[in-house]
Amino acid sequence: MADNPEHELEQRRRLLDVASRFPLPNDGGGGAGCRFSYGTAGFRADGATMPPAVCRAGILAAFRSLKLAGAAVGIVITASHNPVGDNGVKIADPDGGMMAQHWESFADALANAPDPDALLQLVLQFAKDEGIPLGSHHTAQVLLGRDTRPTGEYLLDAALQGINAIVGAHAIDMGILTTPQLHWMVRSKNKGVKASESAYFTQLINSFRHMLELVPKDKSGDELANKLIVDGANGIGGVKLEQIKAELSGLDILVRNSGKEGEGILNHMCGADFVQKERVTPHGFSPEDVGVRCASLDGDADRLVYFRVSSASDNKVDLVDGDKILSLFALFIREQLDIINDGSKVNKPLPAKLGIVQTAYANGASTQFLKDLGLEVVFTPTGVKYLHKKALEYDIGIYFEANGHGTVVFSENFISQLESLSKELSSQDDNGSAQYHAVMRLMAASQLINQAVGDALSGLLFVEAILQYRGWSFQNWCELYSDLPSRQLKVKVIDRSSIVTTNAETKVSQPSSLQELIDKETVNYSHGRCFVRPSGTEDVVRVYAEASTQVEADSLAKSVAQHVGRLLG
Repeated sequence: MADNPEHELEQRRRLLDVASRFPLPNDGGGGAGCRFSYGTAGFRADGATMPPAVCRAGILAAFRSLKLAGAAVGIVITASHNPVGDNGVKIADPDGGMMAQHWESFADALANAPDPDALLQLVLQFAKDEGIPLGSHHTAQVLLGRDTRPTGEYLLDAALQGINAIVGAHAIDMGILTTPQLHWMVRSKNKGVKASESAYFTQLINSFRHMLELVPKDKSGDELANKLIVDGANGIGGVKLEQIKAELSGLDILVRNSGKEGEGILNHMCGADFVQKERVTPHGFSPEDVGVRCASLDGDADRLVYFRVSSASDNKVDLVDGDKILSLFALFIREQLDIINDGSKVNKPLPAKLGIVQTAYANGASTQFLKDLGLEVVFTPTGVKYLHKKALEYDIGIYFEANGHGTVVFSENFISQLESLSKELSSQDDNGSAQYHAVMRLMAASQLINQAVGDALSGLLFVEAILQYRGWSFQNWCELYSDLPSRQLKVKVIDRSSIVTTNAETKVSQPSSLQELIDKETVNYSHGRCFVRPSGTEDVVRVYAEASTQVEADSLAKSVAQHVGRLLG
């Protein structure tokens, strides 16, 4: 495991030392204290209880880098859309995506190891099982970022101590960042390109400018079409958008809830999660904003939704959620592919497998809209890690959850084909053709969108570029399709694990009688659709129902919830 016994002894000493400095909260109180569980959000809890978990996440990240021959791994300290008192930590793999799922059980065990000796034995055994060269000459590198939460600085120090407990590990503090920026930097560093914040901003600004240069001249909108009010959730995204908005020519951005001192509280009555769930205006918006296109980021800027203040008489909004953002992206990309393949100068079509990835929570109207376009739509279980993995199977994979988290991924093979085609068309003096412009739009899009993870800033700029390209108003976008009314309910149960789902969580396999009951209820409703799934975090079963009217959706959800309660309560 180690090059020599001295290195191994040093490694053991460091691990015991750091574990002693960060005992579990309430440890020694007869088993009291919280239990950490690593999921899609990493570890997340009240910020005051997080130092031991964050320290151990530092050990984990350094370990992960060692396993992957020293490739850069990332740590971001954030609790995303949670209240300001919470905090969390998650790990980014070398491709900028989420940590490999099969490491989550080790993450759980490490975070909950009850004492230094137990932690040491766990690490040594895992290193042996995985063939990880602990205490050797091998090096590990971990990039760190955090959001603006008051507990962030202290937790960053805990992460640094965890990383430094691994012999040969090197930590690089990238500063206060959005979560997607940190993921982008990890991906960039491992691709051998500049991995700084300035490089991130330059790529966004230049690719956005390039996309606007490719907008047909007859599509320029009026002044209102270029005006955008952004709710920054009093988080890091608002801060970063303020830094670059002056360089985004063709777009007049006003940031509210920007994170400035005294403007408001992080994620409180504002942010993408609040707007998407409550369907009301965030703090800081007023009847004077009626008719203006608005967008909302969440606290760490990995979610994006759009909205419009509907009337001066109440605080209701017209919402454009992740489903409709996905539909806009799909429409644009499909159109560019059609232009390329219909071009007269192409010797052979550009073979591009375009895939749309959704979960069962996607509104049925969006799925139908995408299928009517002739697009391939596939489903995965709920969770970004499943969506992203599936999207990677395509030349171009697009995924979004209704909550506004999603992105577009382009395969390297497809990008190289685009580059070859652009050179071919240039050599034929055909760089003024519609086909050439479509190629350049897709290349610019692949630079603009953050392919590592959902990114509210890059997603927002991609939306704005497409709206200008199409000459669309917010109303045009809203009218792509009408959402089917839906209802979500939670049913408290004794044991949520007694429900087993299949077909990307759309069907229940156990208990076998439940799916029959759901089917019998659903058939009574026009456009009826209903599924149930166990919560990942609490002993409840989630019920989701859709129908042609809100009354019917409510009725279907209630009926199915009653069946769940009778069978499992």
